[in-house]
Amino acid sequence: MDLLTKLLKLNLSLINKLADKCSVENSRITMDKLGKIISYRYKSHITYRKINSPDFQAEYIIPRKSRFDGIILYLHGGGYVLGGMDYAKGFGTLLAANINIAVCCLAYRLAPENKFPAALIDAYNAYCYLLKSGYSSKNIILCGESAGGGLVYALALELKLKNCLMPSGIIAISPWSNLTLSGESYNKNYKKDPSMTKKRLQSYVQMYTEQVRLPYVSPVFGDFSGFPPSLIFAGADEILLSDSVNLHQKLISCGCRSILNIAPEMWHVYLMYRVKEAEQDYKKINDFLEDVLYEDQ
Repeated sequence: MDLLTKLLKLNLSLINKLADKCSVENSRITMDKLGKIISYRYKSHITYRKINSPDFQAEYIIPRKSRFDGIILYLHGGGYVLGGMDYAKGFGTLLAANINIAVCCLAYRLAPENKFPAALIDAYNAYCYLLKSGYSSKNIILCGESAGGGLVYALALELKLKNCLMPSGIIAISPWSNLTLSGESYNKNYKKDPSMTKKRLQSYVQMYTEQVRLPYVSPVFGDFSGFPPSLIFAGADEILLSDSVNLHQKLISCGCRSILNIAPEMWHVYLMYRVKEAEQDYKKINDFLEDVLYEDQ
């Protein structure tokens, strides 16, 4: 592991010990500051444009140089409890600047003020907005990290239920796909993961919903038949590893194309920190977009 990555992992571990004791309000402030820090690094590479809609809050993030004729609908993490627009724009900006593709960055409504299905409704409305704005479903990629990684599959289930056109592909980074918290990695990796705890996830579940086995909450219990190709990333040391593994296996069993990448010694949503070890993963995202956006051309 690179020395800078080791130092980052140590710092995350120290912060992680304090995070469980923070209030929701303070945690939201911290998350938004993190998003601003990530965005600032790439401010010369992108432009922002607000989307005026009464149904949801979102912004376009447009790279100075676009490589792909398409758009990513990005759904942020934060346990459905944390993450305003500033946080959402952080990783959304990183994607736009490093992948050179336009991003629609959604700041969906948060629990406990807005419990399930508020986030799903906002995600569905944002997807429909892109279609009405002229984007073909073949030019839309769903991407989410952590809770947003589970939400992209919940959205796909909703699209399937309503007979909507499916997106071209799905990218999930450390997806939280099973809110029953029953995977073996929750116990196996609880001492290894420097950035997440089961206690914190339990508190998020309590604030979000009681319907933990509902597929629109825990998509791993859903029927994925007919879904587009998926690209999934997870850290080998994260407590949510089982969610990624089981999600991947469920996709395969439903006849879907799915690629699972497990990064040795990495933690929850490690791609967000742009560590040296993630460089090849960004290349894999590029290759995936080349494949699913232009496979019929």
